[in-house]
Amino acid sequence: MDRIERDVVVIGAGACGLTAATQLRRSGASVIVLEARDRVGGRLRNDDSSGALLELGGQWVSPDQTALKGAIEELGLETFSRYRDGDSVYIGPDGVSHRFTGDIFPASPETQAEIERMIAVLDGLTAEIDPDRPWAHPRARELDGITWRAFLEQLSDDAEARSNVAMFTAEAMLTKPAHAFSALQSLLMAASAGSFSHLVDADFILDKRVVGGLQQVPLRLAAALGDDVLLSRPVRRITWSADGAVVEADGDLVVEARQVVLAVPPNLYDRIDYVPTLPLRRHVLHQHLSLGLVIKIHAVYEEPFWREDGLSGTAFSPYLSVHEAYDNSNHGDPRGILVGFASDARADRLLALEPDERREAILDDLARYYGERAKHPTIYVESDWGSEEWTRGAYAASFDMGGLERFGADVRTPVGPIHWASSDIAGAGYQHVDGAIRMGHWVADQVLAALAPTPA
Repeated sequence: MDRIERDVVVIGAGACGLTAATQLRRSGASVIVLEARDRVGGRLRNDDSSGALLELGGQWVSPDQTALKGAIEELGLETFSRYRDGDSVYIGPDGVSHRFTGDIFPASPETQAEIERMIAVLDGLTAEIDPDRPWAHPRARELDGITWRAFLEQLSDDAEARSNVAMFTAEAMLTKPAHAFSALQSLLMAASAGSFSHLVDADFILDKRVVGGLQQVPLRLAAALGDDVLLSRPVRRITWSADGAVVEADGDLVVEARQVVLAVPPNLYDRIDYVPTLPLRRHVLHQHLSLGLVIKIHAVYEEPFWREDGLSGTAFSPYLSVHEAYDNSNHGDPRGILVGFASDARADRLLALEPDERREAILDDLARYYGERAKHPTIYVESDWGSEEWTRGAYAASFDMGGLERFGADVRTPVGPIHWASSDIAGAGYQHVDGAIRMGHWVADQVLAALAPTPA
């Protein structure tokens, strides 16, 4: 049995955990990072096994993500802009493909005006929400007691306008049906990005990518930490008290630490045994958080043929299984790459198909956006984070109905020496890598305060 002593043990080698470990070490604390996977990065993963670099998890950087941009700069990485020249494509309830520019889908003039009105109303509400304390809003209980779908039904009688507005936080972000989470949860998603308008603006929210892939952020952080990052070490038990904790992991590893950072998705918290058991409220809180489901589709072509047709590669439809898609071509690679997404119940239906049938259905949707050539990629890869043993969902956790107002104030409250941190429980940058990095810095500050000697 290996026995290690550290000031802090960090569980999870994603962007959050590695950021925390880096800051703790720089501040003089001794740290060990335990990762269940055989790699670092968490929900960031670059993969080139198919012959093309594909980012299977998170990948985009938006202008407001200052924590992520700071990490990218500090680590010496470069970014490039997503291709966006030309027309976007929208397929409405009539099944007809429409080309357009701008952010508002080309529906009837009445529906376009209604979408703009709804976004303005939602921007006003979003401006009232503190992303770090959404439960403190005066209408928090009311907004957390109505589903996103029902809230939009109260806001508008236009079904097409509602479907389009709902998509920006349901399918596109929380990856759950609009009846499965509250209006407050949706407004938190918007507030974490600065406004609802930011979620609508693909050129903003999906602005840049990192040359060589975003996983390089945790890879470089881990490289600097060296032997203090241990892979393939799932944590099985935490025995804790006011004086510290004993953490047991696979490989007969035992770590004695004064403080613990649990930097994993909330749906994995209860895969660890806690001795003594966690407080009742903490157990109940965990039961009200869950991740959504999404399939990320990568289709590689000899060239970005859609550009010849004057298309940007950006495409949307709340009426297709692949509800959004983008030009995802790599920096310096002449090949064209499309990335598409199918979430919530759409993913359920697709995953029920045999792999060949699912591929055909997905490529049929891409062909409706881009034409027949989209049916014939040279490389085709699906990434499904719901099937990942140490993730089991995407993109991040959200509360069920009423859970955010009821439990939100407690998600970051430590239990004895155990601290909780991840993009799933971030405020600004919620469910993005930016939020993971913000939470890494935040939890490091909390741990350093806990480690500081008590004044005499």
